Amino acid sequence: MSQFIAVNSNTCIGCGTCLLACSDAHAKVGKQDQPRLHLVKTREVSASVACHHCIGAPCAKVCPVNAIKHGDDGRIVVDEKTCVGCKLCAISCPFGAVHMSGTSIAGVAGTEYLTPTFVASLSPILQWEIGVYACAVKCDLCSFKEEGPSCVSVCPTRSARLFDEDSMEKITAEKHERAAVLGDFVADGYVLRST
Repeated sequence: MSQFIAVNSNTCIGCGTCLLACSDAHAKVGKQDQPRLHLVKTREVSASVACHHCIGAPCAKVCPVNAIKHGDDGRIVVDEKTCVGCKLCAISCPFGAVHMSGTSIAGVAGTEYLTPTFVASLSPILQWEIGVYACAVKCDLCSFKEEGPSCVSVCPTRSARLFDEDSMEKITAEKHERAAVLGDFVADGYVLRST
């Protein structure tokens, strides 16, 4: 069953709590401590964007070393030890949900020296640093936690929710029911207003 995280942009306040929870949860199990989702902010809207765990998974299809795989539960997971950092998955993701992360040699000892080898305005997909082994990171729905994704449990406004096929069918049925009450007819995804 396919699952994914969706964020209600009407209630998200852009606090970044989801990013911190994600980073902390993954660091505790020995994975890259880079957040697996992005916070998008504009003047009117803020929301986190995470992997959609696509059924077709273009990221998994282009991986030359099969580091990105479908789990039995529908999750698309990156094996950070197998990933070679080629960035094809980040380029192929239609949602921009895959990015690269790596720990610099200076950072491994506990002290990080900021010595970038790229212009700050350069796209994260094109950035690279001397001595840094980077691997793909993306939302794995906290597959290592029984209680589910960390970002969902810590969201102060309950904007982040975990959806699956059953919950999506329920939402679709509710929308159809509301449309019928309002006198609208839904056909092939189009709402036809009754006059």
